[in-house]
Amino acid sequence: MKRKATAVWNGTGKEGKGHLTTQTGVLSKTQYSFSSRFEDGIGTNPEELIAAAHAGCFAMKLSFNLSGEGFTPEELHAECTITFEDGTVKASTIALKANVPGISADQFAELVKDAEVNCPISKALNTEISVSYELN
Repeated sequence: MKRKATAVWNGTGKEGKGHLTTQTGVLSKTQYSFSSRFEDGIGTNPEELIAAAHAGCFAMKLSFNLSGEGFTPEELHAECTITFEDGTVKASTIALKANVPGISADQFAELVKDAEVNCPISKALNTEISVSYELN
């Protein structure tokens, strides 16, 4: 399986602008710029997209882990914050709120840790990763 996206940038780093398009079309010429990345401008930015990818990947991996142990999560709400400092992604922090009927706290903690370490995006990131959670 291969997935792709395209970035087009016009102009200088600070005054220029660009757009992103994904293979599926979910993003289609979605604007990004210096101001959307480093200020509060309109559009997306690479770090926001990393955060979305990590939150989604983690939640799906945890769901697979839970299902493998016979539990069906009613909801996994994962919010990822990417810390970007000095031109480097320094950390990815996931805050999870989970509703999983019937699971013990210890078993849940073990499955969360596995998802934290083994979701494909966690494996791809070369940064500090941490997860905090509330269960039920």
